Amino acid sequence: MTSAFASGIPALDRYLSDGFDQVRGMSSRFSATICGHILRRQTEMGIRGGVAEIGTFEGRFFIAMALALSAGEHAYGFDLFSWPDDKVLDRLMASAEQHGLTAERFTPRPFDTGKLSPEDFAGLTGGRPLRFIHIDGDHSPEALTHDLTLAHASLHPQGLICLDDMLHPGYPFLVVAVHDYLTRHQDMRLMCVIDREDIVAAPKFLICRTDAVRLYENDLMTSFSAQHFILGGDAMGHHCVVLTPNPRIAEV
Repeated sequence: MTSAFASGIPALDRYLSDGFDQVRGMSSRFSATICGHILRRQTEMGIRGGVAEIGTFEGRFFIAMALALSAGEHAYGFDLFSWPDDKVLDRLMASAEQHGLTAERFTPRPFDTGKLSPEDFAGLTGGRPLRFIHIDGDHSPEALTHDLTLAHASLHPQGLICLDDMLHPGYPFLVVAVHDYLTRHQDMRLMCVIDREDIVAAPKFLICRTDAVRLYENDLMTSFSAQHFILGGDAMGHHCVVLTPNPRIAEV
């Protein structure tokens, strides 16, 4: 990745360069940069709303998303904050402060999302549509199915659901829940696959409504042309964007 590979948000890019790896977690800088760019593009297009993350842990990816928000927007982080010890939330708060994220801009939510209804979730995220929802919670198909239900109900019409650890060898059948979700919701599309950096920093799926694909697709292919796998991905009858650190076709 070159110096041109950046989100375009100064506060976020400083964090990605100088603080991201200091916050314990497994999210990749590659995906955080692309998602930050998307949040910036949403702002430029006038798409307003907060962000939410299910599975915040110590805040590596959460801080990145929150730093990308505009004035008046808010970030909500859901986690039990109890693993591996009871100091997880303290470390999240300290890291947020260290990297310039003021307490007024985000709210930790110590809830088990598996016990929340869509109405509960909406009430805990300000009661307004969310423009970006990152799901990185319990990695079981049942839990992901429930979290997708929460996200779907609170999503801005032009917003994005971002799913972590897709195609991860440690969770080989997690993607089945995504297939079931897309089958049930024919108005939703897998818009982009963000590839892994290594076995820990796994791929992400970006999902949006079909009529919102045009807002993101061409921009991602153009803005990240050096990371664009030009063949794309076969995504249930249509092609999606694939971004990867080293796009190539196998030599045969």
